Order: sequence, then C-alpha cells, then structure tokens
Amino acid sequence: MQKNNAKTMPILRFVEMQHNSGAGFCSWLNLEIFGVNMKSYTIYQVDSFTNTIFSGNPAGVVINADGLSDSDMQKIARELNNSETSFFFSPKDDSYDGELRYFTPKIEVPTCGHATIAALYAKAVEEKLGSCKLNIKTKVGILRMEIAEKGNGYYISMTQGKIEVSESLDNHLLKELLIALKISETDLDERCPVQIASTGHSKVMIGIKSRNILNEINPDNGKLINLSEKLKCNGYFVFTLDTNKPNVLTEGRMFAPAIGINEDPVTGNANGPLGAYLIHNKIIQGKNGKLEFVGFQGEKVQRPGYIIVEVTVYNGIPEKVKISGEARIVFKTEIIM
Repeated sequence: MQKNNAKTMPILRFVEMQHNSGAGFCSWLNLEIFGVNMKSYTIYQVDSFTNTIFSGNPAGVVINADGLSDSDMQKIARELNNSETSFFFSPKDDSYDGELRYFTPKIEVPTCGHATIAALYAKAVEEKLGSCKLNIKTKVGILRMEIAEKGNGYYISMTQGKIEVSESLDNHLLKELLIALKISETDLDERCPVQIASTGHSKVMIGIKSRNILNEINPDNGKLINLSEKLKCNGYFVFTLDTNKPNVLTEGRMFAPAIGINEDPVTGNANGPLGAYLIHNKIIQGKNGKLEFVGFQGEKVQRPGYIIVEVTVYNGIPEKVKISGEARIVFKTEIIM
C-alpha cells in the first residue's frame, strides 16, 4: 500500500494581503489542509523604517515560533528570501517578555535592527497591543523595546547591545577594502577613520565625502567576501554627511555579501553603531548628554527609509544606542508544518 506523505509536508495557507497602506485587510484566498501532528505558524511580511509599503527594509516575522527547529527556521528564511527573518518565541521565565532569533537565507545572526522593528510591529498588530515597553531576549542579551501607538499604526524603538569601536584598519586592509569598493583614498572623508563598530552585529564604517560617490559605488562582492574572512566582520556601511535631504544627517549604503546580502536597503545595525562611532571619534557633538539624528538609506535599491538614532553620551563617550522607526504590514499568511 502506498504511503501517504501529505501529513508531513509543509503546506502554505495564504490568508490575507493588505491592498494599500491606508485600508484594512482584504481576504483573497483561504486554503486549509490539516494533518496529524502539524502546527500552523503565522507569518508576517513587514516593511521597516517606512510608512509606505514596498519601501524601507522588508523582513519576515514568524510570530509564534515555539516548536520550530534551527533547520526549520533556516528553511523558512531561505523560502521568504528577505535579508533577515525574525522568529518570536515565548519566554521561559519572568525575566523577559519574549525571545527573538534572526536568520538570513544563509545563516543565523545575533541581532537585526529592521527585523526587530518588524517583529515588534507584527506582535503589536497581532495582539492588538497598546503603547508598552517589553524586554526581549536576543543572542546579544535582553534588550529594551518600546511600542508606541501612532494613528492607525505603531512607532517602534529598540535599545541596541554593547557598543564597541575598533582601532582603524591598517593600511594593507584599507587598500584591499578600497579596491573591493572600487573607490579611491581621496574619496574618503578625512574626519572619518575606517573602523569596525558594533552594537551587537559589527559593521565596517567607511565615511566618504560625497553622496554622488555613494550612489555610484558598485562593489566587487567576491573581494568583500574574502575581506570579511580577514576582518571577521561581514558588513560594510559606506556613509556620508553630505546630504540634500531636510532633517537628515547621514546617508548610507550597506553591503554584506558574505551572508547573502549584496545590499541591504535600510540597516538598523549599521545606522545605530554609526551614531556611537560619530561620538567616539568626535565627528559630531551631542547636546545635553544625547545625540539624536535621522539616517537615510535605500535610495539606490529603490527602497528608501529613515531611521531615528539616539545615542546617550556621558563625558563624550557613547553609552547606549537606541534606534526607532515606523513600519507597515505587506501581507500575513500561515504555513502548516
């Protein structure tokens, strides 16, 4: 007798899609196939750091990830094919309110800014939360999150992890980096040493003089991948203080081909550490113990977004970084596994 494998096969159920940013949800399809020992997992696709769908940085969110294995999460992240997908787990004790894990299509990463914003936004919508503060466990520790109601949506803030800024890259590594990015040393902003900065997931900070140069960069991804092995850092954030956008301090682009992200649209774990880096190197001065600014990213990949970065400063030293932004749900679906 032929064995029926349908009970162990993942089956996608498409539930709802938001047809525009201002309207409610429109149910297009509802396909249900149930099997023994199978669970339905709720998936959101959320655009972070924007108030308009199809812009900002897209992230997948599995809102009820309890029961998923590492292999399951990697497969879902690969299938959704966003730069990161976040997975929300229930807390195991009273010291925190939930746990987030993050997967690129290739590997798990310790933290992710836009996928955190997406996860908190989806949780707020799913559970119809009001304004609140939550402690969320990640691979870099338990981090403070804030959900604030804003009109028909939410405004999400994330406190990032420990601040670390390295020494400047040596001349040999700097030369390799410039070759990989296809820019020259004269393109660099003299105020900005090339250093690795981190608030949980490190990025190489490369300050350049001009937004025109920024938007012309076409890196050699193979060379960046090889350099990542030497630096033990997989992300390269090229930024400039030369901007023509009102109320914006920085514009940037982030490349991380070593983890399958040729270019990330809007990166929380780049703009956040950038704030700490600017204070650390005394490029920008804080006022009244704080530096707050808006970073813009995503223009080249036609997914523009804005991040608000807030750095707490004590005696000229960056002590804490918080990033904030809006988000919009693109669709909600379920997968049965």
